[in-house]
Amino acid sequence: MNVSVVGSGYVGTTLSACLADLGHDVTAIDVDEETVDRLNAGETTIHEPGLDSLVSAYAGSRLRATTAHADAAETDLTFLAVGTPAKPDGSIDASVLLAAAEDVGEAIAEKEGYHLVVVKSTVLPDVLEDELVSAIEAASEGTESGDVGVAANPEFLREGSAVRDFMEPDRIVIGTDGDERALDRLAELYQPLISDWDIPVVETGRREAAMIKYANNTFLAAKVSLINDIGNVCKAFGVDAYEVADAIGLDSRISGEFLRSGVGWGGSCFPKDTAALVAGAESVGYEPAMVQAAIDLNDRQPERLLELLDRHVDVDGERVAVLGLAFKPGTDDVRGTRAKPVIEGLLERGAEVIAYDPRAAEAMAEEFPDVEYADSAAAALEGSRGAVVVTAWPEFAGLDAEFDAMADPVVVDGRRVVERREGITYEGLTW
Repeated sequence: MNVSVVGSGYVGTTLSACLADLGHDVTAIDVDEETVDRLNAGETTIHEPGLDSLVSAYAGSRLRATTAHADAAETDLTFLAVGTPAKPDGSIDASVLLAAAEDVGEAIAEKEGYHLVVVKSTVLPDVLEDELVSAIEAASEGTESGDVGVAANPEFLREGSAVRDFMEPDRIVIGTDGDERALDRLAELYQPLISDWDIPVVETGRREAAMIKYANNTFLAAKVSLINDIGNVCKAFGVDAYEVADAIGLDSRISGEFLRSGVGWGGSCFPKDTAALVAGAESVGYEPAMVQAAIDLNDRQPERLLELLDRHVDVDGERVAVLGLAFKPGTDDVRGTRAKPVIEGLLERGAEVIAYDPRAAEAMAEEFPDVEYADSAAAALEGSRGAVVVTAWPEFAGLDAEFDAMADPVVVDGRRVVERREGITYEGLTW
């Protein structure tokens, strides 16, 4: 099929490259000329395992990039994969997405025949139906008989495993207003995945599809917050929370996924989607107490990490190493990372912060330019009075002699990466 994808961030680039790998011809549309130029050169602007090789393989053949929204009219269907960042009150800012929708609507206005617009971006049901669908339909009024369809097809991609998640999904969710042509076109698009992996396809309404995305992320975020809360209780009783989690994870009703307690969740999805769900619910008169509790618990975990450090050392005027800046290993993304409140807390305590991350130092330096950034974990630890582990990069598990280079070493581990051993004062956040 001939597909256009508007937006070339994490979701859009992964979607474009993976669709090309399935055999489709893909036009990636983005307003940023540098992003477009790099995609056409076979390069990505983000770090995502497996993505570079796909973009490099198909650039100039099945994958091309452009800044022209008008090119969407030359394709069979158009995905909207534009970001919806959070406003200060937690509600989503859909202005860029709405502008992109209008551009696509205008592009297909003179097209003959049916065109399908598929919303991949994360939006609440009322924004989807009352604003986005209306914007697309209004801008495309010139199509023959108004022949445009709008479907919702939420993404469930995890940074660090986005390519695998696309190629081996748990399910594919398609929301329509009963438009059989939309269902048929998306079934054709995803047929290689469905036939190869016997993937279940959930056919539902657009509003339901939009809510499924929020419910999915909120449930996972709440599960992490719950195991963190249990972990905090375990720590207070001198109990190893990981042994507890291993046991309860064997219960099929619970499962072992998302049971690694620690310093909390971050990234581009969980913080934004939980906040948006709370703001959206409150706008219609409902207070989602459990969702808010999950957010509050997550916000407290970095301070608990620092309180454990406070038990052993007064960091005022001392050098403290922060190991890990990305919100999770395998990515350079610092959106929502727990390293931000940790660094802020250390600076408020008067510490001299030196940070290290194998991928995310450059991105973090844009927000904390006065922090020192080391080129290795060993360099960060040398001469430091304390160290906190914030991201579970595998290389941190191999640190041993590096801790001996610290001054009377105190290590507070927020991800259960470092092994407790003689010669260091070690605290696990929930064990």
